[in-house]
Parts: sequence; structure tokens; C-alpha cells
Amino acid sequence: MIGQDGSQLGILTLKKALEMASQEQLDLVEVAPNADPPVCKIMDYGKFKYQQSKRSQEGKKKQTVIQVKEVKVRPKTDEHDLMVKLKHVKRFLADKDKAKIMVVFRGREIAYTGQGAKILERFMEELKEEAVVEQPPKMEGRNMIMILAPKS
Repeated sequence: MIGQDGSQLGILTLKKALEMASQEQLDLVEVAPNADPPVCKIMDYGKFKYQQSKRSQEGKKKQTVIQVKEVKVRPKTDEHDLMVKLKHVKRFLADKDKAKIMVVFRGREIAYTGQGAKILERFMEELKEEAVVEQPPKMEGRNMIMILAPKS
């Protein structure tokens, strides 16, 4: 058993330990149930739970969540539209998010996979200073996909 101030009180019976905790108007909390004998501590359980939740909230504040933003283009997407999509990808990378560029082939466009590859190569070339290619271009069904991550 451990006292409220952290001092060792030795091995006590459950009745004696509960009596000591009630004298101090605190709770008897089992901190190591797998130990032999189990370790209990006299503490304010409500305050303990509150401090634990505050610690977990602090950890969540310092955590950064990386999202994968998606941009879709087609093999026949015009020059100006590609530049707009490129600006979107640059903004995603500046915000420390990953960018997934997807070339969608519809109908007979599947015959133009070479054009799709050229579009993705162009994105790589334009973004070589801002991004690292995390997943190189590859076909997944009727889509050609590439994932870019921001440079650290």
C-alpha cells in the first residue's frame, strides 16, 4: 500500500486499508492489480481522473493530423484547368497535407493512358521543389493515381 504522499505503508489487509482511506476522506485505488501482492494507493480518484483527461488533451493538441487531399483530372483536361489544379495541389502541400492526383479515364479514353502518364509527369516536374513522390503513378482500374507528400 502507498500513502497519499507517496510513502510506502507496507502490506495491509483490505479492511485496514479501506479504514485508513476513509479516515483521510479519500479513495483506495488499485494501481497495479497484476503485482503480487496488488498495489493500492490512497488518493482522490475524481482528481486523478481529471488530471489524466487533461494530460490526454494536451497530447492531442500537440498532434498534427495529415490529410490526403484529392485532385481529379481527365486525359483531355485543358491547359488552363491543369494550371488551376496545380495551384490547388501547391496550396495543399503548403498546408502540410498530402495530395492525391487522379487521372480518370472514361469510356474509350482508357486507350490514352500515355496522356494520363504525361499529365502526372508534368505535375511531378512542376512540384519537384515543394513535394516528394510518395507513390509513383500506377493504374487502379480506370484511374491512374499518384500521391505527393510535402517536403519536410
